[in-house]
Amino acid sequence: MFSHPFRVRYSECDQQGVVFNGHYLFYYDQALLELFRSFGYAWDELPHCDIVVAESTLKYRASTTFDELLDVCMPVSHVGNTSLIIEPRFEVDGQLRVEGTVRHVFIDPDTFKPTPIPPELRDPLEGASQG
Repeated sequence: MFSHPFRVRYSECDQQGVVFNGHYLFYYDQALLELFRSFGYAWDELPHCDIVVAESTLKYRASTTFDELLDVCMPVSHVGNTSLIIEPRFEVDGQLRVEGTVRHVFIDPDTFKPTPIPPELRDPLEGASQG
C-alpha cells in the first residue's frame, strides 16, 4: 500500500500542542499528489481529466504532536466508473492516529462534468486497491 511520510512542523500544531485537525486534509492532499506521481503522473499531467473531492470524513483516534513522523497510508477501497474512494490512515510508528474516507469524482476539465477514469489511471488505481 502506498504511504507518504510527513514530519509534523511546529506551525501545524494548535495551542494544545497537537496537530490542528484541518491539517490532516492538507497532508492527505499532498499524499494524493504523491500517489499519482508514483504512477508516473505529475498533477498537471493527468490525461485530460481533473479530480475533485465529493465527500470526506475523518475520525480522530489519538493526537499527533510536533516533530512526530506521520505516515499517510493511502489504501484505495473503490474504483468506480467516474469515482474513486481512498480510506486514508494517518499513523505514527504503526499506531493509528486518524482514519477516514475520501470520495473523489473525475471530471472533464473543460465541462466540469463527471468523466470516466482514464484507463492509464484505472489500472494503477485498481492495483493500489486493498481488496
